[in-house]
Amino acid sequence: MKKAIITGITGQDGSYLADLLIEKGYEVHGIIRRHSTICTERIDHLFNDDTLRDRFFMHYGDLTDSCNLASLIRQIKPDEVYNLAAQSHVAVSFEVPEYTAETTGVGVIRLLDVIHQSGLDCKFYQASTSELFGGIPGTAPQDEDTPFYPKSPYGVAKLYGYWITKNYRESYDMFASNGILFNHESPRRGETFVTRKITIAVAKIASGLQEKLSLGNLNAKRDWGFAGDYVEGMWRIMQQDKPGDYVLATNETHTVREFVEKAFAVVGVDIEWQGEGVSEKGYDKATGKLRVDVNPRYFRPAEVELLWGNPAKAERDLGWKRKVSFTQLVEMMVRADMELLKK
Repeated sequence: MKKAIITGITGQDGSYLADLLIEKGYEVHGIIRRHSTICTERIDHLFNDDTLRDRFFMHYGDLTDSCNLASLIRQIKPDEVYNLAAQSHVAVSFEVPEYTAETTGVGVIRLLDVIHQSGLDCKFYQASTSELFGGIPGTAPQDEDTPFYPKSPYGVAKLYGYWITKNYRESYDMFASNGILFNHESPRRGETFVTRKITIAVAKIASGLQEKLSLGNLNAKRDWGFAGDYVEGMWRIMQQDKPGDYVLATNETHTVREFVEKAFAVVGVDIEWQGEGVSEKGYDKATGKLRVDVNPRYFRPAEVELLWGNPAKAERDLGWKRKVSFTQLVEMMVRADMELLKK
């Protein structure tokens, strides 16, 4: 039975990855930070499953604590380590840049060096991000050879994590791989991320609990896929004979405006847009009610206008391809939030 450690297991990706590895027969160890409030809802179905008591374990830990990480690595002796932990909210990274650097960037080298110093022969996966690219005009779709140009403290911290992973791979012959994942969403996405913010608002508006939705840059384009598909890509990266770096994406890009339209369409609302820029508003075409407006407070200090990934290498070398379409993803999220409201 293979053993895997997942940092960030309570997050969206960590929970889906835990599901996948359990399904594949792994013994799974999750690392969780100590909180005064319970925040394990995404993995409670595993934690409360009595049949998994000898295969699913939780440990307190933090990427800012090297001694703790070293102790866990020695104790567990994993075959695979998936580093998904980070301060992962782009907008928040402008508010807490130093903390973002400490966890999202420096935390990677702590974990890598603990593995290296232990002498353990295990595989390491680093969760990189499309925010590495930032957005250079004329460089889309973006692939493994596209120049990086991060435009947020989060993106810069992730860039350090990407390069230190490559450095340890080349310096110490470690199996250390980067998965450069473009935006991936799900019903388990945090409520402060724009996609989930949209689908929750649509569900509440359809239920009469909210009047309108305020957003930032409606023109921003993203390559959106389903998180469940992407964690399979992570696992496939770790099953290769040699380490490498792979872009996981859908090879499609859609604006925030399109996401809004698709989400409202699920509840039978056709959005009609009027105005431009900060004055743009979206109205229910049938009733004339204002449903969407633009609030400058949600603009980033440095905006990334376009992210669009080319997953050709992953499709060729890993046999990976996304299964859930953009339309299916949006519908899945809206319907899940409608059901959540009923509960």
